[in-house]
Amino acid sequence: MSRKYFIAGNWKMNKTPEEGKKLASEIASVVSKDAAVDVVVCPSFIALDRVSQAIEGSAVKLGAQNFYPKTNGAYTGESSPEMLREVFAKYVILGHSERREYFGESDSFVNEKVRFSLENLLNPILCIGETLEEREANETLEVVKRQLLGGLEGVDTDGLSNVVVAYEPVWAIGTGKTATPEMAQEVHGSIRSLLTEKYGEAAAEKVRILYGGSMKPSNAPELLAQTDIDGGLIGGASLDSKSFCELIDAARTAS
Repeated sequence: MSRKYFIAGNWKMNKTPEEGKKLASEIASVVSKDAAVDVVVCPSFIALDRVSQAIEGSAVKLGAQNFYPKTNGAYTGESSPEMLREVFAKYVILGHSERREYFGESDSFVNEKVRFSLENLLNPILCIGETLEEREANETLEVVKRQLLGGLEGVDTDGLSNVVVAYEPVWAIGTGKTATPEMAQEVHGSIRSLLTEKYGEAAAEKVRILYGGSMKPSNAPELLAQTDIDGGLIGGASLDSKSFCELIDAARTAS
């Protein structure tokens, strides 16, 4: 099964709207309209509209970093899928380790968001991954299984076709540490096996599984050469157009 590589930039709480517009414009100018790689940028909520305008007409797609699973209402500080769709967002990052750690998001709440995103025509990028303590206790695959199956509870095969999974070893996010390609492949292969058990081989083989632990131009070729690594959810390296475009090139070369 040939899966199209997927490179997504998670800008986190970085870039003003004007800075985001400039960065997005630089990326869009490099990505051809017949891109061999799916490219997504995920700015902060306040920059979404400006970035959306900057990438209009290009092959770069827009993603959001979060939303609240309600259509509207008294939810101070939150945004809805409808608001995201109005600025032409196609993707939304859900279950990121920082949301789980700093904002107490549980597997069940992440699952509620996943199901609501699918109901509201947003493609979820479901993040899963273990902490350093969990890895050292040999709990990696157990944690990944719990978060993956918990996040996909109630999602059918049709819904799965719109889900992107991102494996992010928490100990490798923003630390400069990276799982070896073999370590990453072991977990990605386990994720694919879990999806196969739940949905069947045909559906599981279509799911893109991204690596989200400090992928950068220097290690991307080795990571992307692994059987079940289909791209990256990029943090720090997505804040510089040169490094981000080098990652896109690495995925294009690996295709």
